[in-house]
Amino acid sequence: MRLLKLIFTLGILFTAFIAAAQEDTTKLWTIKGENTLLLNQSSFTNWASGGVNAFAANLSLNYDFNYKNGKWNWDNKVIAAYGQTFQKETDWRKNDDRFMINSLLGYEASEKWFYTFFMNFNTQFANGYDYSGDERKFISAAFAPAYLSFGPGFAFKESDNFKVNLSPAAARMIFVNDQVLADAGQFGVDPGKKSRFEFGASLDAYYKVNIMENIAFENILKLYSNYLEDPQNIDVDYTANLFMTVNRFITVNAGVQLIYDDNTMLTKKDDRIGPGIQVKQILGAGVTYKF
Repeated sequence: MRLLKLIFTLGILFTAFIAAAQEDTTKLWTIKGENTLLLNQSSFTNWASGGVNAFAANLSLNYDFNYKNGKWNWDNKVIAAYGQTFQKETDWRKNDDRFMINSLLGYEASEKWFYTFFMNFNTQFANGYDYSGDERKFISAAFAPAYLSFGPGFAFKESDNFKVNLSPAAARMIFVNDQVLADAGQFGVDPGKKSRFEFGASLDAYYKVNIMENIAFENILKLYSNYLEDPQNIDVDYTANLFMTVNRFITVNAGVQLIYDDNTMLTKKDDRIGPGIQVKQILGAGVTYKF
């Protein structure tokens, strides 16, 4: 719950920053943001067919800071999210945990085409555990892993809602800032080391469309191929979000994230079974405050 308070505090700080930035009369910045609190609950009392009482709360911040001055464009997206679910039999467990910064600096080469330099950073806030065995197993933590990618490239930008960036010379650093996980060689680092360097090609794509009034569909795709080791094994990170607006403050959000990372060894009942497709789904109704 302390992490939920932390993310809420970050939302207040972002709100203050946006309020100050919107007073800028030069109009060089376009700033948009959403703070969303999703709640789910199921409760059963003397229910003949049975059931388990459950409660879930998810807090997410999603902000865009886009700058345009002449031929220069600088697009930035910040996403912070954390959530927990509670069942009487299992107590509290997290169901969402991510912090992401995407930044793309571009110089216009021709209409809709840009020379670019990109930077992506991804990590999480709290420890993660595998509950498939008899006892929970520690499998991740803040900055364990963390991913930092950057490099030059070129991009096609139709609008803030449709852009594709390709970098054929992208560096990627993987950090495992926990000695236990580092000693186990998790997330592709050599056992005992806390970082790994990769060099390859990166593709980032973003597309958001309004399906109909008050319903928007967002797609975020990231692909990476490491030239230095098994370049044919492409890492994939795809997120799809569906936003349904009831009114100014009430929304229904559904999201799914699919990840394939050749360096991440999945576990099942304490056995490492190798890389595979990771799937996360979130559905909930809640309160959203937009700027």
